[in-house]
Amino acid sequence: MSRITPPDGAALSERQREVHEAIRSGPRGQVRGPLAVWLRRPELADRAQALGRYCRYDTLLPPRLSELAILTIARIWGAEFEWWAHKAIALEAGLSEAVVEAIRTNREPVFEQEDEAVVSAFTRAAYLDRRVSDALYARAVEILGRMPSSISSVSSATMR
Repeated sequence: MSRITPPDGAALSERQREVHEAIRSGPRGQVRGPLAVWLRRPELADRAQALGRYCRYDTLLPPRLSELAILTIARIWGAEFEWWAHKAIALEAGLSEAVVEAIRTNREPVFEQEDEAVVSAFTRAAYLDRRVSDALYARAVEILGRMPSSISSVSSATMR
């Protein structure tokens, strides 16, 4: 039983309709899950969808690696909705069935591609250990490349 349900579509305020339309017309194509419930607080929904959109669709990683990170985090957190929402996307993006199943069952995946291995190791270290070793960081830079300086300088400035 849902504790908090999405607001009734017919009763949305002007701001709720605006945010709903922004989410629906974007790359997600629909409003569901937490975003639907967060429409009760349209500013929260707007900011959450903007951050989620940036992290998912505007990442420097190709979709295969981005989805690998999302599935890994979903499993670590036991986030069943995220797992359900991203499994098919991950497979479509090129992750193998074997890798997806290993993550689902909390087994160590056997990666055929080095970039997948480093994204998995980096994601797990960041979330489980709360620390990425110098060696793993160097390996990630070697395999994935370094963030372009134009992006990193903007990111550094906005983080101050």
